[in-house]
Amino acid sequence: NSLSTQSRIVNVSSRVRVAVRLRPRNAEEQAADADFADCVELQPELKRLKLRKNNWESDTFEFDEVLTEFSSQKRVYEVVAKPVVESVLEGYNGTVMAYGQTGTGKTFTLGRLGDEDTAARGIMVRAMEDILADITPETDTVSLSYLQLYMEMIQDLLDPVNDNIAIVEDPRTGDVSLPGATVVEVRDQKSFMDLLRIGEAHRVAANTKLNTESSRSHAILMVNVRRAVKGRSEMNVSMSAENGHSSSMMDSLRPPIVRKSKLVVVDLAGSERIDKSGSEGHTLEEAKSINLSLSSLGKCINALAESSAHVPVRDSKLTRLLKDSFGGTARTSLVVTIGPSPRHRGETTSTIMFGQRAMKVQNMVKLKEEFDYKSLCRRLDIELDKLIAENERQRKYFDDEIERITAEAQYRVAEAEKECKVSLENEKMKYHQEYLDSIKILEEKWKVHQQSPKKQIKEESTSNGDVQDLLQNEKMLRQSAEDESNDLKNQLSHWKKMEATATAEVVRLRRMLDTEASQKDKLEEEIAVLKSQLMQLSLDADETRMSLDTGDGPGKIFPGLDSLMSHSRNSQPREQSNGPKAPVAKLFEQVGLQKILSLLESEEPDVRVHAVKVVANLAAEEANQEKIVEAGGLTSLLMLLRSSEDETIRRVAAGAIANLAMNETNQDLIMAQGGVTLLSMTASDAEDPQTLRMVAGAIANLCGNDKLQTRLRGEGGIKALLGMVKCGHPDVLAQIARGIANFAKCESRAATQGNKVGRSLLVDDGALPWIVKNANNEAAPIRRHIELALCHLAQHEVNAKDIVSEGALWELVRISRDCSREDIRMLAYRTLTSSPTLQSEMRRLRIEC
Repeated sequence: NSLSTQSRIVNVSSRVRVAVRLRPRNAEEQAADADFADCVELQPELKRLKLRKNNWESDTFEFDEVLTEFSSQKRVYEVVAKPVVESVLEGYNGTVMAYGQTGTGKTFTLGRLGDEDTAARGIMVRAMEDILADITPETDTVSLSYLQLYMEMIQDLLDPVNDNIAIVEDPRTGDVSLPGATVVEVRDQKSFMDLLRIGEAHRVAANTKLNTESSRSHAILMVNVRRAVKGRSEMNVSMSAENGHSSSMMDSLRPPIVRKSKLVVVDLAGSERIDKSGSEGHTLEEAKSINLSLSSLGKCINALAESSAHVPVRDSKLTRLLKDSFGGTARTSLVVTIGPSPRHRGETTSTIMFGQRAMKVQNMVKLKEEFDYKSLCRRLDIELDKLIAENERQRKYFDDEIERITAEAQYRVAEAEKECKVSLENEKMKYHQEYLDSIKILEEKWKVHQQSPKKQIKEESTSNGDVQDLLQNEKMLRQSAEDESNDLKNQLSHWKKMEATATAEVVRLRRMLDTEASQKDKLEEEIAVLKSQLMQLSLDADETRMSLDTGDGPGKIFPGLDSLMSHSRNSQPREQSNGPKAPVAKLFEQVGLQKILSLLESEEPDVRVHAVKVVANLAAEEANQEKIVEAGGLTSLLMLLRSSEDETIRRVAAGAIANLAMNETNQDLIMAQGGVTLLSMTASDAEDPQTLRMVAGAIANLCGNDKLQTRLRGEGGIKALLGMVKCGHPDVLAQIARGIANFAKCESRAATQGNKVGRSLLVDDGALPWIVKNANNEAAPIRRHIELALCHLAQHEVNAKDIVSEGALWELVRISRDCSREDIRMLAYRTLTSSPTLQSEMRRLRIEC
């Protein structure tokens, strides 16, 4: 009889599926191209697309799906991504990718969060909803990493400090991995949305002529799914008819089976022509890097479509990361996005041809099921603990029983000896007394006989008879005493025999204990052999999986497990010794938050750096923030800001405080412990733009609290923000602009509710000139926040004279006409039309709103 197992690998050929999506005309195209027809014509019912060369000729292309400008986000998800998500839940790897010209809706299709409108949710959000709805939390796990490829550097969007992650390639299998990336386990949709918001906040974007918020990096979301296989036995036990039963040892050695799959969602940066996008300076360098990586991807697609012997995967990091998605083992779905404008016919043609070539790429999709040997080891450890506990209970019972029997035997022997001794003494005294009495009687009779000789002669015969009777009685008494003494001796012998029997029973029980100890030693040796064979089995399984991947076929068994099962059938389960355990736990659970916080006060700089990074990562999760504050983490972070001179420690500590400052309760604690003063001192001393960005982000979060306005300004928070303007770094300026917008919004709300009177504190601190100067900044995040801040300041008549004197009126008029966001544009319009002072100045200058 034998028991064998094999890792099940299913190979399925699958072509890359490609869908095309048309973006509707935007406001600029409606005005500029009003007299021209769209350059494309869609035939969704035929899954065709016509690309017009001119008014008479057009080329026709077929795709797997053709999505019009009216297609909903739900429709796009169901035809593009849902089949891939379902494959991932079944154990296959999957990739969903968006490709197209900048400004055609790639990020809208994939990464839209849908905060304002749930129907606008993108593929990322909907895919995670389906995954979390399908898994079982008790046995399955979902984790993710969120990265961006920026200027050929892989950066962690969940941990901005980790800005140059290396790609590691397995020399044997060729698989690529990113061990340096942050991996976060996801339990619910809310935590996933929070992670997406954190990642989007760190993603690089810029304002170009083609798109006001153009992504300048490739965003990559990696979702790892680990599922336990249910409802199917992977191991069949074949037992002979003579046995008629299966070994419990074999049942305990059945490892559970898990499926590991990965979903990769790739939001590629848009391809662009420099003459059309107007990129220059650093934005131009970004555009060159984007076009170079997309060009490398196009070369790989061409080589795979033409079945070329050489595929230039190593030309860029993007192609190395997507190695498994094109020509690999993943089920891949591509959506190419295009615009209708005839001015961009060349870019539209290039995008369509990219999709056509991608449809020719064949992937060999693989389903891999693996044995969970760690779970098996944990189960064996539990069984071993149970057997050891049972052995200890039995041994304790035997020891107690031996002690009881020994004590009882000793007590009975002592009682018997005591009774025998007392009886002998009593009999001895009794017979001695009778002997003395007989002698005394004889002496008296003798005296009487001497005094009466005559009478003696007469009574001689009578006396002799009496003496004979007395002697006869004495003999009888002596015989009775001897009999009773013999009886007592027999009883004593009987008790000694009982003592010998009890001693023999004790010896027998000790021999049983020795036998049990010998069996225990043998079982410990067998367990050691089983563990070594189990480790060999794991190695054999890995080698077999590698051989199966290289083409040896799925039918090969594991010889290590076969020999192990053969050994286990011939051995009976015994008590096992307690072996070492190796539970896998997170650092947070292993060390404990209190110990991690204590490392912040270490005298070694490297230890403090690593400890503050761990605390910063924990603070990024809302579930950990309350625990960190309760354990004194906030106080420790503020102490580091006050005392440390290490730039890295101050930067990471400021970032952690910024994360904690997102909570209103924590904001009060930060203010109470002098946090604003410390942040202001750090801003005045720091020169690193990243440190200043973290400090500005923390103060910006505090600016959004209505209750802290006066205290924040009094402790120098606004002046600290304005002091960081000299840095000039776009990321720092974006956080400064956000903080000013938050402060202005809170002031506006307080004034509307009647809680504030008088001129704005921002105006008092001299922020208005900088606001006017940057109201039309090229960076979209800076410009958007400044426009919003200016509108809130101008809403109240008390600030109107300052608005006019600083030249902000012209910016308000521009915002009301040209702002890309409708809500800000309407707010500026309402402000201009509702202010008497501004209306009067506009009439004087003959400005029409």
